[in-house]
Amino acid sequence: MQFLIRVVLVLIAVVFFVPEPSGASIIFRPDKKAEYVPPGEEAISGNAAEIYQTAQAAEKENNLKRAIRAYKTLVKRHPKEALAPTALFRAAQLQEQTHQYTPAADSYLQLVEKYASSAHFDEAIEGQFRVGEIFLNGKKLKVLGIPIASALDRAVTIFANVVRTAPYGRYTARAQFDIGMAREKQGANDAAIQAYQAVVDKFPNEPIAVDAQYQIGYIWFTAAQLGTNDAAAAGNAKTAFQDFLFHYPKSEKAAQARKDLDILEHKQTNNSFKVAKFYDKQKYYRAAVIYYNEVIRQQPGSEESNQAKKRIDQLRAKLGDAVLQPAIPVSQNAKKKAEAHRFGPAGSESAKPGAPNNEAPLPASDGDSSLPPPASLAPDTTTAPGPLAPLPGTSTSSDPSSAPGASASPEESALPAP
Repeated sequence: MQFLIRVVLVLIAVVFFVPEPSGASIIFRPDKKAEYVPPGEEAISGNAAEIYQTAQAAEKENNLKRAIRAYKTLVKRHPKEALAPTALFRAAQLQEQTHQYTPAADSYLQLVEKYASSAHFDEAIEGQFRVGEIFLNGKKLKVLGIPIASALDRAVTIFANVVRTAPYGRYTARAQFDIGMAREKQGANDAAIQAYQAVVDKFPNEPIAVDAQYQIGYIWFTAAQLGTNDAAAAGNAKTAFQDFLFHYPKSEKAAQARKDLDILEHKQTNNSFKVAKFYDKQKYYRAAVIYYNEVIRQQPGSEESNQAKKRIDQLRAKLGDAVLQPAIPVSQNAKKKAEAHRFGPAGSESAKPGAPNNEAPLPASDGDSSLPPPASLAPDTTTAPGPLAPLPGTSTSSDPSSAPGASASPEESALPAP
């Protein structure tokens, strides 16, 4: 009996002393359990003005979740009402404020696409750009802590929407540039160069075009420095930096562009010098002289250039100009071989042991055939020497002087080592 009395007293205390939840509702639905709805989460109904007031009241109470839901409800139910654009813009702002960046970008996009004449159009474009830069700088897209998409891909999508929906807007050129930055961060260099080139082509008078032109050169420069298999990387980098200096000589990046060009020139000269020495060592003197002259053309006055001039003088003094002239055309060479086959190799100079090999697999130089031959004006894309023809005198000949290890001719013995 005493136990029952105690239970009754406890129930009375609960009724009189525990405050009732303000604004809470218990919703009953047919064939369903009763559903408790927290304060402020009740169903939103009414006309556009009433829903807008509900959203405003929720904002004042700092119930931003309900405010966003009310604004979005207004747009969904009354899309043609005058309050719809303002409600959608405010929902996007609150989503961005609460770090719901993807929904915010979608709401801003919906506004510029659906309500292009809205007074909030420019602000919505700016909002998209702002969110895009958040993703560009590394914001992760996560659900329950698990990454579900690349932030950089999302940034590209947002920036592309800015370019598409506001092709002549305040942020369009920068959005196009940021597409290039995102692709560059991803290592998609071709896509990055295309994006930067679009900035240069479409917005040449925008300040960001200066940076875009430099980045094109920098991507190619990096590829050349990393030893890429693309032989055109160094040439493309030089062209891009030269274009940069031609169009923007007073840019703050001009000094760096000149420094990068010097690095490229030196690397190209060093490669040409190595190839020249290789052919020189193999006794392909005509090919060696072509590359020595390329060194002189690329960086006159450099240490490599001085060495190249010295070596050309040595070759000319010891072997004469005739030995270093371009190889005879293929048709004449075939005719000469036929005659040698007919009359025998007795009078053939190339049959002499140790004779310099001037039939290297390289094209003949243009213009005057006297030494030194003119250097090519085309960009040097040679990264390694081509396949070499077998040296005269290394075949299975019965002549003892043609065997491996045979002594060189007196003229060549007098030549200093390359």
